[in-house]
Amino acid sequence: MNGYPVRMSEGRYHRQALVPSIGDAGQERIGNSSVLVVGCGALGCMSVDLLARAGVGHLRLVDRDVVELTNLQRQSLFDEDDVASRRPKAIAARNRLEAVNSSIRIEAVVDDVDASNIEHLADGCDLIMDGLDNFEARYLLNDLSIATDRPWIYGGAVGTTGMTAVIVPGRTPCLRCLFPEPPAAGTTPTCDTAGVLGPVVSMVAARQALQALKILAGQDEALDPALLSFDAWSNTTREMKPGTPSPECPCCGQRDFEWLEGRRGQGASILCGRNAVQVKPDDGSTLLPLEELARRLSTHGTFRCNDSVVHGTLDHEVNEDGERIELTIFQNGRALVKGSGSTEHARAVYAKYIGT
Repeated sequence: MNGYPVRMSEGRYHRQALVPSIGDAGQERIGNSSVLVVGCGALGCMSVDLLARAGVGHLRLVDRDVVELTNLQRQSLFDEDDVASRRPKAIAARNRLEAVNSSIRIEAVVDDVDASNIEHLADGCDLIMDGLDNFEARYLLNDLSIATDRPWIYGGAVGTTGMTAVIVPGRTPCLRCLFPEPPAAGTTPTCDTAGVLGPVVSMVAARQALQALKILAGQDEALDPALLSFDAWSNTTREMKPGTPSPECPCCGQRDFEWLEGRRGQGASILCGRNAVQVKPDDGSTLLPLEELARRLSTHGTFRCNDSVVHGTLDHEVNEDGERIELTIFQNGRALVKGSGSTEHARAVYAKYIGT
């Protein structure tokens, strides 16, 4: 717990503290808490908005992407100015939340979460919220949770379906107890293939935030350990009562942390709902001179640098549909290659215009 002031005298949290399960003591615990929110897309936006308004004292927001027009249908912390500015999602979310609650501490980290930085990003945080769009990163969070005895809250939404679970090391099954291996590529629907409804996201995020507040207020006994899944369109709900952690589980039973130790994962990945591939350099410790890079790339297209991001469109790189390839480059060398049809093509574009 991290000692950020609750400021009860302001009356901001009066209605919440009136709830008997919270009370003044629970509200103080919430104000002294620190939460890592990984992913500021639809689920991350809605869940962190609820946590900020509830008075969580310290929020660390991490996201690798920038705001796109298609995000506005369901990502509630962003607006059209964020789209026009190609603003990184973590920064746009922080800006909005600081206007909502200036009495808490909010950090924005524009980066991808992987085995090299997850422990640093989670340092000092009591709880991890999942706002991710891919299973590989979720298995990384799961490894970290079990290895460091830190709870995390899983959530997913696609099409008209949603799923949530709370994972408390030593008490509930972990993600690998429930799903020993991530689904194979192409076997599950994504935002690109199935779309997603905003109200479905809200339903999942509300349950995530509720379980988080129970933990942060010191009310672990009130947690619902069930893996809940639903289809909001067909009005069906399923609950799987998971029991206890499995001694056969590779993660929490055998304590084999494949993702946390970097033995699983990849350097290039397709982003859900973005028609884009993320490419990461082998060494992301060197900071790029972005203004200079923007000037260099301007000889190959239209590029600009703002908010520590270079963005533009290449004149002579097109995909199989004849659409020009877009590049978004961050200061640590990570890039989003939009319009690329494969990780191999995205890597080739990266090597040609940014370097290896």
